[in-house]
Amino acid sequence: MATILPTPANHFFSESNTSQPLYLLNRCSNMDELKQIHAQMFKQGLAADIIPVSRILAFCTTPISGNLAYAQMVFDRISRPNTFMWNTMVRGYTDSDTPEQALLLYQQMLSSAVQHNAYTFPFLLKACSSLSALEETQQIHAQIIKLGFGSEVFATNSLLHVYAVSGSIKSAHILFDRIPQRDIVSWNSMIDGYAKCGEMEMAYEMFKNMKEKNVISWTTMISGYVGTGMNKEALNLFHKMQIAGVKPDSVALTCMQSVATWRKLWKYLGEQRKKGVSAWTAIIFGFAIHGHGKEALNWFLAMQKAGIKPNLITFTAILTACSYAGLVDEGKSWFESMGRKYNLKPRVEHYGCMVDLLGRAGLLKEAKELIDTMPVRPNSVIWGALLKACQIHRNLELGKQIGKILIEADTDHGGRYIHLASIYAMAREWDQVVEVRKQMTDQGVSKLPGRSSISLNGVVHEFLAGDRSHPEMNKIIHSWDQIAERLKHEGYKPELKDLLLDLEDDEKETAINQHSEKLAIAFGLIRAEPSATIRIIKNLRVCEDCHTVMKLISKIYDREIVMRDRARFHLFKNGRCTCEDYW
Repeated sequence: MATILPTPANHFFSESNTSQPLYLLNRCSNMDELKQIHAQMFKQGLAADIIPVSRILAFCTTPISGNLAYAQMVFDRISRPNTFMWNTMVRGYTDSDTPEQALLLYQQMLSSAVQHNAYTFPFLLKACSSLSALEETQQIHAQIIKLGFGSEVFATNSLLHVYAVSGSIKSAHILFDRIPQRDIVSWNSMIDGYAKCGEMEMAYEMFKNMKEKNVISWTTMISGYVGTGMNKEALNLFHKMQIAGVKPDSVALTCMQSVATWRKLWKYLGEQRKKGVSAWTAIIFGFAIHGHGKEALNWFLAMQKAGIKPNLITFTAILTACSYAGLVDEGKSWFESMGRKYNLKPRVEHYGCMVDLLGRAGLLKEAKELIDTMPVRPNSVIWGALLKACQIHRNLELGKQIGKILIEADTDHGGRYIHLASIYAMAREWDQVVEVRKQMTDQGVSKLPGRSSISLNGVVHEFLAGDRSHPEMNKIIHSWDQIAERLKHEGYKPELKDLLLDLEDDEKETAINQHSEKLAIAFGLIRAEPSATIRIIKNLRVCEDCHTVMKLISKIYDREIVMRDRARFHLFKNGRCTCEDYW
């Protein structure tokens, strides 16, 4: 066991200097050193001193270098722990892989009649947020009011945040209206909550009414717009953000890569002499979502050579790059290095990237095992990634299981029902398709319609699947008919096997020809200059048939087509796509 200082351990302490253990604890850097100090405290009869013991608990509950089991052992031996000690233990479990233990510990705290303070509730509510525990959140809300903390901003903001991000936006708004002194955190929580629910009009109303905005306020609105396919609004707000003199963070830059021209943005970032972690991460993310996995890895290596330490967002970027490019071994290696080399604890989004990576590669069993053993509760995004992999690789039985989990966990999300219905359609279980659709109707859930937009001469034109309201729709339909004839001469046959509806083939072909991206490309070929790149933004994932069509059109018409669907960018050129049909 390593020594802390060259002098013998029994010289560390003296009866006249009880501050010595605190001095040593403040210099402590690992558990081995802490245990030595703790042992000497026992020898010198100082193990019951409140301040050093509190410092031991604080160190042991640190996620990176601590040891919760040791903290619990120390805590259990304290005859009457004070409020600070209880809060320290609650916080430790909240930040651990077992946040439910924080709630169990709080039950003990209540039964012990320990006095609360302003820091007790935010830790508990963070645990509730991690567990999506709405019922427990409501119980803690009652305790906040009962114990007189209803006007305390720190506790109330934590409560507001949990309600907002857990989808209980009505409860959040009621609480927000009752807060006597709202700060910027209160406003940002409401904006984030409405954005996550897809209610961007309400989110923008909250945003407009803020007297003071910070970078989080702007970024939350921009990412909300991008997430709901409102790319025009995202761009406009990003420009307003620049005019307001607010420096965008890495999240805002990443969002802009979804709607701006990446071939200009990455050059601008790359030419910056002093690139911080945000700029490096933005570049890596840009290459990732464009399918250039090797380039993303090269930039990641260059970042490390430049002495820039990657953060959690950087690892989301590099794992996304590996997933989109099918770099399984590289993805596994970098995921493993997060804790071993960089002392970073993977979050749910990193596990999501790994599930997506394994699922896309056909390693469905390994992906399912990762979900079953991950230390955080899997969310609907992770289950959705595995479900998509089941569709791609035709593992229908596993897909049915996961689809049922998804609609139970995310009852208000129309896409979950559609995914499960699609699995049943693949299995030709049409009665089950009808049953899932009935569930969807009974729940009052609607499917998000496919929407594609194309910008020409500064004007954005939007198309909805099957919609004929565009003023030039007759020309567009005529253009598409001509395109369809040329596609047939190239041997193209519509991909109908996965179409959800139980229709005859000719009806299915009509339905699939009305997809919004096909209307957009037909319009683009009519109006765009012959040599111009056609750029389309789609709010949903591009289907297999439309992806095939875009490749063929790029070859037949000698056009570059850039499409940003819900997940990534596709560059179609000479009959190929940069995603290598891996999306």
